[in-house]
Order: sequence, then C-alpha cells, then structure tokens
Amino acid sequence: MTRRRFQRIATNLILVMIVAAMPGCGWRGLNSLPLPGTQGTGSDSFLIQAQLPDVNNIEPNSRVRVSDVTVGHVTKIERQGWHALLSMRLNGDVNLPANATAKIGTTSLLGSLHIELAPPTNEPPQGRLRDGSLIPLQQGGSYPSTEQTLAALSMVLNGGGLGQVQDITEAFSTALRGREQDVRSLIAQLSEFTGHLNDQTDDIIAATESLNSLVGKFAVQQPVLDRALATVPDALAVLNSERDNLVQAADELGKFSALAVDTVDQTKENLVKELRQVGPVLESLANAGPSLTRALSLLLTFPFPNETFQNFQRGDYANLTAIVDLTLSRIDQGIFTGTRFECELTELELQWGRTIGQFPSPCMAGGPNGPGNPLAIPYRWDQGP
Repeated sequence: MTRRRFQRIATNLILVMIVAAMPGCGWRGLNSLPLPGTQGTGSDSFLIQAQLPDVNNIEPNSRVRVSDVTVGHVTKIERQGWHALLSMRLNGDVNLPANATAKIGTTSLLGSLHIELAPPTNEPPQGRLRDGSLIPLQQGGSYPSTEQTLAALSMVLNGGGLGQVQDITEAFSTALRGREQDVRSLIAQLSEFTGHLNDQTDDIIAATESLNSLVGKFAVQQPVLDRALATVPDALAVLNSERDNLVQAADELGKFSALAVDTVDQTKENLVKELRQVGPVLESLANAGPSLTRALSLLLTFPFPNETFQNFQRGDYANLTAIVDLTLSRIDQGIFTGTRFECELTELELQWGRTIGQFPSPCMAGGPNGPGNPLAIPYRWDQGP
C-alpha cells in the first residue's frame, strides 16, 4: 500500500510539473484543451472561421449552436486587426449556406454564452459552409447581452425622458383642448391625402425613374456641361461688350418694322387689286391645263398627234416622202425674216444668178432691202437660165 501510494504521488507530481511547464508552450488553462463530450470532434467534422467585432466572454470550448442545437465548439480565439477571429469545429452533418451569420447569444437571461450560426435573413442563401470557410465581419455580430439590456432600461427609466412623459401628455392635452373637431378633420384630410398619394404610387415611381434617367444623361454629358459652364461667362462678357450695338440694332429693327408696316398699309389696296387681276389669269391657265397636257403628247410624234398616230402607221415601220426646199431665198424667208440678216441670202442667190422661189418675199418688193420683184424687172442675159 505504501508503494502504490508513493507511485500515485509521483504520478501526480509529474502531471503537475507537466502542467506547470505548459505555459511556455501556449498553455491557456483547461479551456485550451479539448474536453470530452463536446460536439464537432468526430472524424467527419470540419473547421470554419468567423470574424466578430468582439467576443465578450466567449472562451475556447464554448458551444456552437444552430437553431438551439449544439453542433460544434470553439477551438481558438485570435485577434485579427481590430476584430476577433474565431475558429470553430462543426459536425459533418451541419448544412448551412456559405453566407451564414455568426452571432454571440445566450441560452437564457443569466445563461452561458455561445456562438449562434444561422442562414442569412436579408439575402438569399448562397453556397455551403465547408472546411476552411470564412464568415466575414459583416456577417458577424451579437445579440444584446443582459448587461446591455439592463443598462438601456436604466437609461430609459432614469435619464431617458420617461419622467417627462406626463408633462408632454399634459402639454398635448392643453394644445388640443377645444380643437377636437379640427384635429378630427385634419386626420380625415390626412387619410384622404394618403389614399390619393397611394393611388399615385406608380406615377411617382415612373417620375422618379424618369428623373433618374435624366440625371444619368446629365452625368454622361458632364464634360460637355462643364465646358459649357466654363464658356458661358466669356459669352456673357462678349454680349455685355456688344450691348450698345445690340440696343442700336433693336432700335433700327423697330424703325424698319414701322416702315414695313407703313409700306404695306400704302400698297395694300394696289396689292389686293393686283391679286384680284391675277385671279382670272390663273383661272384661265388652270382651265387650259388639259389642253396643255394634250399638247405635250404631240412633241414626240410631231406633226402627227399621239392619239391618232396609229391611224397613220399600222405596222412596225412607215415610209415618208418629203421635198425639202433648201434654196437660199427659202431659208432666208423661213428663218431670217424679221432679223438683221433678212434678205442677205436672197441677195447672194441673185448674185449667183439663181431664180428665187415662187412665193412672195419681202426682198421682192424692191427698195433698200431688196432688188425688187424679178418677174417685174427687166431680164438680164447674164442672169442665167
């Protein structure tokens, strides 16, 4: 018995020495050692991390819960910048999205603290928590602790204005006394206004979207607007320097307008009379429109009208026999009569000893413009046959 007792004492001393030597190796108390019976220690467990603004009284081996069910434990707590970084090991059957939230909660008013994991409430779930996943700081937080709740309640009861509620109530009663009908009418009008405003919700939203689109277009054209705003002062300066000229131009324009009005007044009767006289001419021209249109059809088939052209030509070709008189006197009569060249070709023909045509010609009359009628003048033997 003495020997066994000595061995037990020696074993305990060795354990105490080992425990005493562990601070140099990172000993942080019993909570730094894995405890039996904790969740998240199975072979299929996985490790995740979460960033929290603070950890309050959370310690390693604290429970990790999902919907009030313990699913793991905290393995390590570190400081990362200005926030805490918690490492947690969870059971392999935990099924949570990758954007899950991590908050510090309590089991009861005076209960122990734990980490509460939950799906997000302000966005749809995405992905799944796996080994090595990190819950970012914006997904971390904590539920109000008992101390915070009592401190807020104390502020409300002592210095939060709760004592002034009676004074406020009495002031409202004094202000509304005798004005019950006005207040009731105001409430009814506010209700009606709210109803109309609710009916205009779609229009308000459409106007807001249109305004947003307009602001977007202005934002796109911001360089142009900036350049325009930079140019406007110079343009205003130029206008200011030309102010006298602009005033003078406006005065002259006023005088011109007065003269134009006076001229129109003086010529109004003549203008009306001329327009009335032009009316019959335009009417005659309009009445002659069909005839002018029919005359155009004669241009391509002159001298045969297009309407009766088939009476002249039945087949795909036509024969035409023509006698063309190209004597100088005939050309003179047909082309140069009444011009400064009148009788020139006739005189040339007479000089060549040719006989002029049979039709009367101004050149046959004799005098300064012609030698006279050849049928009435004496015959010359050198004239030709």
